Amino acid sequence: MVTDKKIISGCVEGDRVAQRELYEKYSPAMYAICIRYSKDRFEAEDILHDTFMKVYLNMKDFRNEGSFEGWIKRIVINTALNHKQKTKNNNYHQNFDNIRETEILDQNNEHENDEIDIEFTKDELVNAIHDLPCGYRTVFNLYVFEKFKHKEISEKLEITESTSKSQLRKARILLKKKLLNETIVKKLAI
Repeated sequence: MVTDKKIISGCVEGDRVAQRELYEKYSPAMYAICIRYSKDRFEAEDILHDTFMKVYLNMKDFRNEGSFEGWIKRIVINTALNHKQKTKNNNYHQNFDNIRETEILDQNNEHENDEIDIEFTKDELVNAIHDLPCGYRTVFNLYVFEKFKHKEISEKLEITESTSKSQLRKARILLKKKLLNETIVKKLAI
């Protein structure tokens, strides 16, 4: 198995084999992030392509501070956010296993049917997040999955902290409503 250091040095030297190894190793995880921030798979593929071009061009700047994967992940997120700003089409998969339901759903029980337990699959959650309005989805992803604070989100998206908090709250309400409706439909079908 080729180590990251060997792949990195190969990429810095312009070695196509090393670039392919890098892409094959990291593209699946990075594509999952791209999907969360894009409106469809075509846009996600564009973001992924742009990300790896930036990675290859800036590989010499990686200072071995922190993980290499984390460095690439930051490039993916920044590329996705820049892409959103360029296209003004702010319309967003990652590993959901480590995310608690309370991080996803609105913690204020603002639904009259709260006696029904909301049950959902990973695919239902991905689809529900994808259906969120762009601004809600962006703030939700940055807060829940990337663990950004509202201050960081407001700086990155050039919005106020209160707007970030409001959009997160509204995203959670919409997610809860959609996932609750799907749960009710499934229970009625039984």
